Amino acid sequence: MSGGWAALDPGRQKCGLVRTDATGAELVDLLICSPREAWDWLQHWQHQAPLQAVVLGDGTASGPWQQALAELEPAVPVVLQPEAGSTLAARERYWQLLPARGWQRLLPRGLRLPPRPVDDLAALVLLEAHLGARFKRLPAP
Repeated sequence: MSGGWAALDPGRQKCGLVRTDATGAELVDLLICSPREAWDWLQHWQHQAPLQAVVLGDGTASGPWQQALAELEPAVPVVLQPEAGSTLAARERYWQLLPARGWQRLLPRGLRLPPRPVDDLAALVLLEAHLGARFKRLPAP
Protein backbone atom coordinates (compact mmCIF):
# COMPACT_ATOMS: atom_id res chain seq x y z
CA MET A 1 0.00 0.00 0.00
CA SER A 2 1.38 3.40 -0.97
CA GLY A 3 1.14 6.44 1.27
CA GLY A 4 0.38 9.99 0.39
CA TRP A 5 2.49 13.09 0.12
CA ALA A 6 4.04 14.85 3.11
CA ALA A 7 5.28 18.41 3.35
CA LEU A 8 7.53 19.92 5.99
CA ASP A 9 8.08 23.56 6.82
CA PRO A 10 11.25 23.14 8.90
CA GLY A 11 12.05 25.31 11.86
CA ARG A 12 14.47 25.21 14.76
CA GLN A 13 11.79 25.32 17.48
CA LYS A 14 8.69 24.13 15.65
CA CYS A 15 7.80 22.63 12.30
CA GLY A 16 4.72 22.58 10.14
CA LEU A 17 3.88 19.13 8.83
CA VAL A 18 1.08 17.93 6.53
CA ARG A 19 0.18 14.61 4.94
CA THR A 20 -2.31 13.65 2.25
CA ASP A 21 -4.16 10.42 1.68
CA ALA A 22 -2.76 7.91 -0.82
CA THR A 23 -4.49 9.65 -3.74
CA GLY A 24 -3.04 13.04 -2.81
CA ALA A 25 -6.53 14.53 -2.99
CA GLU A 26 -7.39 14.88 0.71
CA LEU A 27 -5.48 16.19 3.71
CA VAL A 28 -5.14 13.61 6.48
CA ASP A 29 -2.82 15.36 8.94
CA LEU A 30 -2.05 19.01 9.64
CA LEU A 31 0.40 19.43 12.52
CA ILE A 32 2.57 21.96 14.34
CA CYS A 33 5.19 20.12 16.34
CA SER A 34 8.78 20.13 17.52
CA PRO A 35 11.48 18.98 15.08
CA ARG A 36 11.78 15.73 17.10
CA GLU A 37 8.04 15.08 16.86
CA ALA A 38 8.09 15.88 13.13
CA TRP A 39 10.83 13.31 12.65
CA ASP A 40 8.85 10.74 14.64
CA TRP A 41 5.74 11.37 12.54
CA LEU A 42 7.68 11.07 9.27
CA GLN A 43 9.20 7.78 10.40
CA HIS A 44 5.81 6.48 11.51
CA TRP A 45 4.13 7.42 8.23
CA GLN A 46 6.99 5.96 6.19
CA HIS A 47 6.72 2.63 8.01
CA GLN A 48 2.91 2.64 7.91
CA ALA A 49 2.66 3.18 4.13
CA PRO A 50 5.71 4.57 2.28
CA LEU A 51 5.23 8.20 1.32
CA GLN A 52 5.26 9.21 -2.34
CA ALA A 53 7.63 12.05 -1.46
CA VAL A 54 8.38 14.70 1.16
CA VAL A 55 8.15 18.30 0.00
CA LEU A 56 10.67 20.23 2.08
CA GLY A 57 10.90 24.00 2.42
CA ASP A 58 14.34 25.13 1.24
CA GLY A 59 14.96 27.66 4.04
CA THR A 60 17.94 27.83 6.38
CA ALA A 61 16.71 24.93 8.56
CA SER A 62 16.40 22.55 5.61
CA GLY A 63 20.04 21.32 5.53
CA PRO A 64 19.84 18.96 8.52
CA TRP A 65 16.45 17.75 7.33
CA GLN A 66 17.84 16.87 3.90
CA GLN A 67 20.49 14.73 5.58
CA ALA A 68 18.02 13.07 7.95
CA LEU A 69 15.46 12.36 5.23
CA ALA A 70 18.18 10.76 3.09
CA GLU A 71 18.55 8.16 5.84
CA LEU A 72 14.83 7.43 6.19
CA GLU A 73 13.93 3.78 5.62
CA PRO A 74 12.46 2.87 3.26
CA ALA A 75 13.96 5.63 1.13
CA VAL A 76 11.67 8.51 0.24
CA PRO A 77 12.14 11.12 -2.49
CA VAL A 78 12.71 14.64 -1.15
CA VAL A 79 11.55 17.60 -3.20
CA LEU A 80 12.93 21.03 -2.26
CA GLN A 81 10.32 23.76 -2.56
CA PRO A 82 11.14 27.48 -2.40
CA GLU A 83 10.07 28.75 1.01
CA ALA A 84 10.23 32.51 0.37
CA GLY A 85 6.94 34.17 1.27
CA SER A 86 5.41 30.97 2.68
CA THR A 87 4.53 32.51 6.06
CA LEU A 88 2.60 35.38 4.48
CA ALA A 89 0.93 32.93 2.11
CA ALA A 90 0.05 30.72 5.10
CA ARG A 91 -1.64 33.65 6.84
CA GLU A 92 -3.68 34.33 3.71
CA ARG A 93 -4.50 30.62 3.40
CA TYR A 94 -5.68 30.58 7.03
CA TRP A 95 -8.39 33.13 6.26
CA GLN A 96 -9.40 31.33 3.07
CA LEU A 97 -9.87 28.02 4.90
CA LEU A 98 -11.18 29.51 8.18
CA PRO A 99 -13.05 32.71 7.30
CA ALA A 100 -13.09 35.52 9.84
CA ARG A 101 -16.10 35.77 12.11
CA GLY A 102 -17.60 38.50 14.22
CA TRP A 103 -15.83 41.85 14.31
CA GLN A 104 -12.73 40.47 12.53
CA ARG A 105 -14.75 40.32 9.30
CA LEU A 106 -14.72 44.12 9.35
CA LEU A 107 -10.93 44.33 9.26
CA PRO A 108 -9.19 44.37 5.90
CA ARG A 109 -7.62 40.94 5.30
CA GLY A 110 -4.10 42.40 5.39
CA LEU A 111 -4.63 43.66 8.95
CA ARG A 112 -5.92 40.36 10.32
CA LEU A 113 -3.53 38.08 12.16
CA PRO A 114 -4.51 34.43 12.63
CA PRO A 115 -5.18 33.60 16.30
CA ARG A 116 -2.65 30.76 16.22
CA PRO A 117 0.70 29.85 14.64
CA VAL A 118 0.46 28.96 10.95
CA ASP A 119 3.48 26.67 10.54
CA ASP A 120 1.18 23.82 9.49
CA LEU A 121 -0.39 26.01 6.83
CA ALA A 122 3.08 27.06 5.64
CA ALA A 123 3.75 23.35 4.99
CA LEU A 124 0.38 23.17 3.23
CA VAL A 125 1.32 26.14 1.02
CA LEU A 126 4.58 24.39 0.09
CA LEU A 127 2.71 21.21 -0.82
CA GLU A 128 0.08 23.06 -2.82
CA ALA A 129 2.79 24.95 -4.72
CA HIS A 130 4.53 21.70 -5.60
CA LEU A 131 1.37 19.84 -6.60
CA GLY A 132 -0.09 22.84 -8.43
CA ALA A 133 -3.44 22.30 -6.71
CA ARG A 134 -5.28 23.67 -3.69
CA PHE A 135 -6.99 21.65 -1.03
CA LYS A 136 -10.56 22.68 -0.39
CA ARG A 137 -10.79 21.78 3.29
CA LEU A 138 -8.76 20.92 6.35
CA PRO A 139 -8.80 17.49 7.96
CA ALA A 140 -11.31 16.99 10.77
CA PRO A 141 -9.80 17.77 14.19
